[in-house]
Amino acid sequence: MPPSASRLWIREPRAVFSPELDPALAAGGLVIEGERIAELLPAGARPAAPVDEVLPAERCVLIPGLINTHHHFYQTLTRAFGPALNQPLFPWLAALYPVWAGLTAEMIRCSTELALAELLLSGTTTAADHHYVFSDDLADAIDLQVAAAQSLGIRVVLTRGSMSLGQSQGGHPPDSIVQTEDAILEDSVRLLRAHHDPSPGAMVQIALAPCSPFSVTRDLLTASAELAAWENVLLHTHLAETIDEEAFCLETTGSRPVEYLDQCGWLTDRTWFAHGIHFSAAEIETLGRAGCSVSHCPTSNMILSSGMCPVPELERAGVGVSLGVDGSASNDCSNLMQEVRQALLLQRLRLAGGRSAEAEALPTHADALRWGTAGGARALRRPELGQIAVGAPADLALFNLDAPRFSGADDPLAALVLCGAERAEHVFVNGAWRVRNGTIAGLDLERLLARHSELALALVQRAEGVG
Repeated sequence: MPPSASRLWIREPRAVFSPELDPALAAGGLVIEGERIAELLPAGARPAAPVDEVLPAERCVLIPGLINTHHHFYQTLTRAFGPALNQPLFPWLAALYPVWAGLTAEMIRCSTELALAELLLSGTTTAADHHYVFSDDLADAIDLQVAAAQSLGIRVVLTRGSMSLGQSQGGHPPDSIVQTEDAILEDSVRLLRAHHDPSPGAMVQIALAPCSPFSVTRDLLTASAELAAWENVLLHTHLAETIDEEAFCLETTGSRPVEYLDQCGWLTDRTWFAHGIHFSAAEIETLGRAGCSVSHCPTSNMILSSGMCPVPELERAGVGVSLGVDGSASNDCSNLMQEVRQALLLQRLRLAGGRSAEAEALPTHADALRWGTAGGARALRRPELGQIAVGAPADLALFNLDAPRFSGADDPLAALVLCGAERAEHVFVNGAWRVRNGTIAGLDLERLLARHSELALALVQRAEGVG
């Protein structure tokens, strides 16, 4: 007979948050058995059976692992890139596309590992990435990402991005990093067969993600939607991020972005969009009826001056809202706990708008944590994630509140967001201890940082024709 699963008691956390959970039910902590949460303990209760290890958590706030729903891992190599600074989206892309055209396999592997390490340290247990830069020399980027995620033990949804409209066809990216529609669809099927696990609790899933309405053809958008429906997998793309995108769509398709994607078969409950800023009221209602979700990326939107996502309006219409750090060339970091705080602050500012507002009508720290947990689970159609519940996968993050920034805080859960938590003390993914005492298990972070810095320099030099 196989040995019984080990049991770990996270004992008496300082505070517990999970959407829909009465925190009193877990005031005494919880027990992880194998990959799952086996028990929730009220104050004073002890585990029903012996445990193998105890983690005293009196100094920590316990939350479900954060779920990042939009990122571009490779962009960690081009943070704060000089020629792209202080630019709106289209000029920003124009400055960076020629650099990204020089990506190599090692750069993909290293940048993915670095981005996932950042996310783990910020309390993230599930990460979605949108990789859309492929070339003749870089056909296996998603396979490299799968390997990096498995080495770190983090849960991922990796989207097979694509660009088919190069500059010679009126698009924005260089022709060297666009592909034919046949090549994109063929590789999409290959990746689904090789890596996609549809089962609950899966560690790796694949979704289909043409980059944007302005970087692929109508035929590819339609074919991607048809393939996703046939395979029952998710769809993802950038949508309504800037006014320039809206103008480009109107000029080239005769439709606004939401209407255009509707024509291409994209408005379903298997679709989540990145950004979602420039929607009309009618479009928001349309998205809600379709069951779509939006990944709110507040820091990126602020840096690129794109605008502010209408989160409360989306939620009232039935649109799911989650959080994404977006690419590290427009954020410029991969810390989802910081994004929780940024989302809260930006939405409160947007709603108040300098006017007096009823406090109860404004988003709270609990709303922001919900967007970062249960909201992400909804966007990725992973109802087993984003919660603390008996039987759920043990994806958990604990944040120590001993740092100076938390001193004097009355409400520990509010302090986690308002005082600016940024680094988790402990992180569990699928019951495995991935971050322990602030350190990622099995990762030589110093060595990774050194190699990542070398590759970042090499990438820029390749673009400049140096070396």
